[in-house]
Amino acid sequence: MLKAAELVCPEKRQAFANISLTRNTIADRISDLSADLDSQLKHKVKSFIAFSVAIDESTDITDVAQLAIFIRGVDDTLTITEEFVELVPMMDTTTAADIFTALIGALDRVGVDWSRAVSLATDGAPSMIGKKAGVVTTFKEKVQTANGGRDFWTFHCILHQEALCCKSLKMDNVMKVVVQTVNFIRSRGLNHRQFDSLLRENDHNHGLPYHTEVRWLSRGAVLRRFFDLRGEIEEFMEKKGKPVVEFQSTEWMQDLAFMVDITQHANNLNKMMQGRNRVVTQYYDSLCAFKLKLSLWEIQLAGGDASHFPCLKDVCATQHAAHMKRFKDKITGLLREFEQRFQIFGELEKDFKVFCSPFTANAADLPVNIQLEIIDLQCDSDLKGKFAAAGLDTFYQNLLPGYPNLTALAAKVLCMFGTTYLCEQVFSVMSINKTKLRSKLTHKHLIEILKLAATQDVTPDIDALVKAKRCQVSGVK
Repeated sequence: MLKAAELVCPEKRQAFANISLTRNTIADRISDLSADLDSQLKHKVKSFIAFSVAIDESTDITDVAQLAIFIRGVDDTLTITEEFVELVPMMDTTTAADIFTALIGALDRVGVDWSRAVSLATDGAPSMIGKKAGVVTTFKEKVQTANGGRDFWTFHCILHQEALCCKSLKMDNVMKVVVQTVNFIRSRGLNHRQFDSLLRENDHNHGLPYHTEVRWLSRGAVLRRFFDLRGEIEEFMEKKGKPVVEFQSTEWMQDLAFMVDITQHANNLNKMMQGRNRVVTQYYDSLCAFKLKLSLWEIQLAGGDASHFPCLKDVCATQHAAHMKRFKDKITGLLREFEQRFQIFGELEKDFKVFCSPFTANAADLPVNIQLEIIDLQCDSDLKGKFAAAGLDTFYQNLLPGYPNLTALAAKVLCMFGTTYLCEQVFSVMSINKTKLRSKLTHKHLIEILKLAATQDVTPDIDALVKAKRCQVSGVK
């Protein structure tokens, strides 16, 4: 019920905390709040002139596959609503047909107008993106049947794509040694305690984390700590009779330093693209900037300059100079991977440029239906000042109702999902609430908890819910 208090107003939290309620009453209140959110979302969905969907699938503690669904819509005032729709349990198989049926059912329950769908973002699993019968393919067919064959866009989650790009570096000679060494230290209680004691003696407050493949930032964190503690690790492993001979290899140490630096850069990009209420053009800008950085690093490393690779520069200062060509080739391959995996942004580049920079766009290069509107906009001094002061997510509200084609373009861009980040967040909340000790939590209660936890732009109408309750009159005069 504290979550409910937060949704009302901060000053009432203590009042809620002091109310003594039974378990059944708390469950009923959560159910009422969740039902109110459902009702409000259905009302919001009816006003959408464009919407997009993000889906992802994960497994809970009882091995039930759960499909998380989010919707992001824009109404006729160009106000963005980004909300959790439903968590659908997949009790049997999780084929593309099963996921498609569950997705369509959930969206039909909130009353979407299929002709207004703009895009779908998925985690990129084979069942999602299969060309013949994947969810993306069948979903696109349904939407285009409803909208008369207009464009419909599909995104493989940008965060997943970025992580896959970084795996293309394929420096297994480094990762294999790092993971084996970390596992030797962490997986044995005695080793772990003794290593932490050694670190404390050397004034290090943080130990070595495990490497977890499915966590986006894990590789960079492990490599960074391994590099920073390389002296202590070498000393400890020699005491244990398990020396890491690679520490004596100049080439391997340079490879390790390069991996630390490049994964740090990749993690910075990943963090920039995380978060809620992001416009898809922000992801595009971050990716363009990173590709330009890769091009710069490619040129610099070809000339033996490691200015933007501090760990590599540090190692090269104390050892023989590195043969930079192999690192330049790694950067070239990484850049190629980014170009191939994010081709959809090339297809949307013109729309994005008009949306982000309408006052510098060349009208002659644009579709006929927005050419005259762009010229009128570029000659409006008042709107030019508002563009400089407002954010992209609110500027186009100033164009209503005089620029119908430009605002339609803005609605399409504003409603797009670029990632399945929100789905990942919901799975984290699910893991916290449905644990080994609470594995019997029913799906109805789980989804009600998640709806309260994940709600963003819709809040329960507490006053209406209170008025609908019948007061219990005391029998004492």
